[in-house]
Amino acid sequence: MENKGIADIFVEIADILDIQGENPFRVRSYRNAARTIENMSQRVEAMVKAEENLEEIPGIGKSIHEKIEEIVSMGKCRFLEELRAKVPAGLTELLKLEGLGPKKVKLLYDELAVDSVDRLEKAAQAGRLRDLAGMGLKTEEKILKSIEKYQAGLGRFKLSVGFIYAQALLEYLKDVAGVKRLDPAGSFRRRMETIGDLDILAICGKGCKVMDRFTEYGDAAEVISKGETKSSVRLNCGLQVDVRVLEEESYGAALHYFTGSKAHNIAIRDRAKDLGLKVSEYGVFRAKDEKRLSGAKEEDVFKAVGLPFIQPELRENRGEIQAAEKGKLPHLIELADIRGDLQMHTAATDGKNSIAQMAQKAKEMGYSYIAITDHSKAVRVAGGLDEKGLARHLKEIEKVNGQIPGVRLLKGVEVDILADGSLDLKDDILKESRVVIASVHSRFNMEEKEMTRRIIKALKNPNVNILAHPTGRLILEREPYKVNLPEVFQAAIDEGVVLEINAYPDRLDLRDVDARLAKEMGAKLVISTDAHSALQMELMKFGVFTARRGWVEAKDVINTLPLEAMLKILR
Repeated sequence: MENKGIADIFVEIADILDIQGENPFRVRSYRNAARTIENMSQRVEAMVKAEENLEEIPGIGKSIHEKIEEIVSMGKCRFLEELRAKVPAGLTELLKLEGLGPKKVKLLYDELAVDSVDRLEKAAQAGRLRDLAGMGLKTEEKILKSIEKYQAGLGRFKLSVGFIYAQALLEYLKDVAGVKRLDPAGSFRRRMETIGDLDILAICGKGCKVMDRFTEYGDAAEVISKGETKSSVRLNCGLQVDVRVLEEESYGAALHYFTGSKAHNIAIRDRAKDLGLKVSEYGVFRAKDEKRLSGAKEEDVFKAVGLPFIQPELRENRGEIQAAEKGKLPHLIELADIRGDLQMHTAATDGKNSIAQMAQKAKEMGYSYIAITDHSKAVRVAGGLDEKGLARHLKEIEKVNGQIPGVRLLKGVEVDILADGSLDLKDDILKESRVVIASVHSRFNMEEKEMTRRIIKALKNPNVNILAHPTGRLILEREPYKVNLPEVFQAAIDEGVVLEINAYPDRLDLRDVDARLAKEMGAKLVISTDAHSALQMELMKFGVFTARRGWVEAKDVINTLPLEAMLKILR
């Protein structure tokens, strides 16, 4: 079972316990475990089979560890089956709607027999919710909007989830006799934040049994179709995967075509038409006589229309063709450019590992510096630190500094921006921190002007170095709060504050188009993992993917710099 399947079991357990009014800390423990497992780069099933200690992973204690072993060995969880018998099946789906908590779900079921999203939508459209206790007309309208957003996101999977499935499938298929090449394509190759399906292209020798192997995949719930050149399966998680076998002479053109985007492909085809050419998934042809000119390599397509190679992440028809024509494509940032990580949490608050363990992981990753930035007191659920607690913690960071040769530890804190724009900790203690990250963790429902004023006021505090996850969104879970980003970006530039691209796969915040705007306005960026364990420091690649989609170069990102040069940029 892949990570998402295991994570989904714990999400459902948490949802049912929530509806039953269970202890919120117990509910949260299952949610945290689910989120951690889903975003892991390693396959949990493989870790279980290798008898690795899962309790080193954040959010996984003895009880959850035992349940994971049961899931891996039996394919199910007895505790979940017991819980399912106690509630109607559709109630847990209602909790996926933004703004609906367990108390409201229980009220809807008790008063209106609402036990599914469809029934809730019909009840809201009929005006039956507004008279319930604690609801009203505005709540009814918000629920209808939440349903619309939820339905729009059905069938979408976060990039990190796609990564796990793509890696597993490529590993599974690569050793089939006769397979010469395998490449993922589509939105996954463009590193979009969510994907709807997964395309894999292949070159195979004569008599290759790759389609037999593919349709026998253990995680396939359904074989949709099977053929010599194309087969499709639906995995247990609901993700559809297509495998296409192509001729070598057209492979490059097909890779370009199936990578997309549709808008980019149309623009390339139109450009080819103006040059008397025809570009398709089969190759590049002369229009007047259909003579094949090229197509074995992806570069052939761009060369034929007079362009240099355009990286997949840029292919959205957002100006990349015009930039390529003028020789002004960005030199996109690479994962290897990153020299340090400036947001992470330790066991001092809600992290799993010690300061020293985070530093050791940094050394393994080849970093020369990291910032330890545990939460401030407003984040009570994370065990946030007050002034005295932070003072002790900063001394501990100093004590550990130097124990891991080659890695410099920077004293830091992630401090909350309160509703009025003030910070959660006093300036005296913030001055003791070399890296002060300001972020919003509450009151997401403010109006745009109010939220914008709130954030800009925080940026004016001379101790603030970085604005973290600037829109507060959670992909497929929570919409960004309303904020005027150009105003915030300009304030950050004026105040010398760096804007974060949060690499945690649930966030990817700033998103790609916002990162591009910030870069174009002249803001400095940092890519940080927001890691809550040493393992999660490996999530940096997802932030880099987002930055690349935002046309970001290494020179735009401060943690590509050597330590002293980076520190000069931080106020």
